[in-house]
Amino acid sequence: MTKTVRLTMAQALTRYLTRQMTVIDGKKLPLFGGVWAIFGHGNVAGIGEALYQLRDELPTYRAHNEQAMAHAAIAFAKTNFRQRIMAATSSIGPGAVNMVTAAALAHVNRLPVLLLPGDVFANRVPDPVLQQVEDFGDGTVSANDCFRPVSRYFDRITRPEQIIAALARAMQVLTDPADCGPVTLSLCQDVQAEAYDYPESFFAKKVWSQRRPRPDRDELAAAAEALKAAKKPLIVAGGGVLYSGASKQLDRFVQATGIPVCETQGGKSALTDEHELNMAAVGVTGTSAANRLAEEADVVLAVGTRLQDFTTGSWSLFKNAGKTIIGLNVQPFDAAKHKALPLVADAREGLAELGAAVAAYKAPASWTENARSGKAEWRKAAAKVTAATNAALPSDAQVIGAVQRTLGSEVIVLHAAGGLPGEMHKLWRAGSPGSYHSEYGFSCMGYEIAGGLGAKMARPDREVVIMIGDGSYLMLNSEIATSVMLGLKLTIVLLDNRGYGCINRLQMATGGASFNNLLRDSRHEVLPDIDFVAHAKSLGAHAEKASSIADFEAALDRARKSDRTTVVLIDTDPLISTDAGGHWWDVAVPEVSARPEVNVARKGYEEKLKLQRVGD
Repeated sequence: MTKTVRLTMAQALTRYLTRQMTVIDGKKLPLFGGVWAIFGHGNVAGIGEALYQLRDELPTYRAHNEQAMAHAAIAFAKTNFRQRIMAATSSIGPGAVNMVTAAALAHVNRLPVLLLPGDVFANRVPDPVLQQVEDFGDGTVSANDCFRPVSRYFDRITRPEQIIAALARAMQVLTDPADCGPVTLSLCQDVQAEAYDYPESFFAKKVWSQRRPRPDRDELAAAAEALKAAKKPLIVAGGGVLYSGASKQLDRFVQATGIPVCETQGGKSALTDEHELNMAAVGVTGTSAANRLAEEADVVLAVGTRLQDFTTGSWSLFKNAGKTIIGLNVQPFDAAKHKALPLVADAREGLAELGAAVAAYKAPASWTENARSGKAEWRKAAAKVTAATNAALPSDAQVIGAVQRTLGSEVIVLHAAGGLPGEMHKLWRAGSPGSYHSEYGFSCMGYEIAGGLGAKMARPDREVVIMIGDGSYLMLNSEIATSVMLGLKLTIVLLDNRGYGCINRLQMATGGASFNNLLRDSRHEVLPDIDFVAHAKSLGAHAEKASSIADFEAALDRARKSDRTTVVLIDTDPLISTDAGGHWWDVAVPEVSARPEVNVARKGYEEKLKLQRVGD
């Protein structure tokens, strides 16, 4: 006879989470690092009570914003290279849909997070309940249906026994390297409290190991044949290299073949910046060292990258008409993009077997030397734009240089959206795998501080430095208070250019007037003069404003020694960006306009469109 234990659905769910384990560096750890929770009527009595019973085994963390807590959970998983996970629970209505943006972010970036929004009553007796969205033509719809297109797996739990099958499917998605992404289990609030006799076997401990698919023999042979014929080979390293733990294998492959490497935003830090054949950033925000090789490359080994438009320069960067792309990726959808030769495999295993298959191959010495000289030239250009300055309003690049000089390359530096990803991708010199944390797949303003909190939870032994503009800060800053409450110290570098400087530059570059981006160009009765230092202090952080780069570096040194989250503010120039490096990006310019500047920009745009490899 099957042994059972009588629990509510919420109690069964939380107990199940405590039984899931992982192994990292030979050490067995709980797979779930905890649950973020903001309680409301849709989850406080059900899952809230269940979490209380397990508060020592499955820590519950209180946040100040549902989107932010889900961002923190996602950053925790990213910093752990997807080997550990967190969950986030909200009430129904606004609490739930606040997490939809975070779900989309995780979906785009292929990152695991378990979202547990409360839902309406399954029995429908009290309908419509507080915060319920009513569909006039479909009685099964709730606000949580918004999660469907941005979840890898979605389920609505309308009976307590359904959680058994739902959690089994959820765990497969959360731990699968190919299908990895957000899982949403929509928890009807009455069902959370309903009891069921669950089999004890449901709560048996399970250790989840990382699946490492090896390449198909025919695909491997085709890839090896193409690579051995290469005269100008190039490797594009994506985030999959980091998630696979393949940095050492990539290094061995590069040392054996002499093939230079460039990195996407997600893949940056796969190799250290000091590596002689790491050309660093590629694409729209790339270095001249990487992009000039990409333009000539005849074979491109794309490892663990989804070849997003910023990587390919809107598919105009790789100009060699006879080129071959090898798509080494654990996800077939990505491996076959742009007519690539697919090599469907785990990055670490795929590189190892491809390396063995081309063991006698060496890239031409002239190509390798060309790469080294290009890197040296880029280093000079980067040093020039990041050098200290006495300018009243320094550039973002000069601020980045100051952070690098003062805090070094071993900190975890984190940023998202706006102008900083472009400057950071080009100019930051990453010191070790995972030390560069960029959310640029979804380019979500507001990720930075919450993401920094999640990164610090994952790596409490490391200094976490958040680079953020005033626009993102104003969108979502509440988790400063959470970091102070939890005793998780962050260093927040706040660059104030008084608006959305990046989009303002793009607006002007496409012929538009400076309009509605900088505060001075937006409709206003009074021009805001925001006291960010006072605001950060009001949330419990230390804060100070620097008046110069020298003053800024001294403030950073004080922040490093601080035991509490510290915000260091500096005013920057909204119009300056780094001209060196980079590549064209397809942003459609109007065909017709009353502005002559737009018409001129359109002509230039049409010329650039001719460079795109349509259908290639």
